[in-house]
Amino acid sequence: MSKRVLFQGDSITDAGRCREDFFSTGYGYAHLASASLTADHPGEYECLNRGVGGDLLADLYHRLEPDFLALKPDYASIFIGTNDAWAELDQGRPIETEAFEAMYIDMLERIYTACPGIKLMLFGPAIMEGKFSQNTDQQPDRLNQFRLHVRSRIDVVRRVAEKYHLPFVDVQEIYDAACARAEASCWTGDGAHPTPAGHELLKRAWLEAFETIR
Repeated sequence: MSKRVLFQGDSITDAGRCREDFFSTGYGYAHLASASLTADHPGEYECLNRGVGGDLLADLYHRLEPDFLALKPDYASIFIGTNDAWAELDQGRPIETEAFEAMYIDMLERIYTACPGIKLMLFGPAIMEGKFSQNTDQQPDRLNQFRLHVRSRIDVVRRVAEKYHLPFVDVQEIYDAACARAEASCWTGDGAHPTPAGHELLKRAWLEAFETIR
């Protein structure tokens, strides 16, 4: 019997998946990683994508039952937090770091209770230069402010990963290294959503992390 692998997160994970197709993985890193995993290990894994564009951590938390717990995955990756930083920066909907961390921990406790034996890996949020993060007359230091908000969430996800002894993928570190090789526009169209090359970077990171828990 194949083991079930779940990709969970926001629009970066969603990547245009078809809601009417139970097995649709979209066009992004989840699709690329699923293709590689199932080609290398035919019949061993079943991959599902339940990322939802626009989600904050609270949104993921509130759809945990149908889109996570009910699916009973053997493995899952969680990639969330960039929208939380954006909401705090632009929409006046701040969630304090302590509350973000408490919700993240409570979410993992619910997952472990409902899915004993599950193996998880956590991805930190990230941002690059682009229209979502570019400086404006109203926010002349917008990119740096966005990075600060993202960094606070990265630190939370890292601490949570350490608390539960889980693999942590520092996506910001991956993006920063990529931007040292080529302009941000090579990796993202808007500062948040990856280009095909950006999704390839995430796919490689996902597969590398998965090997540590497989």
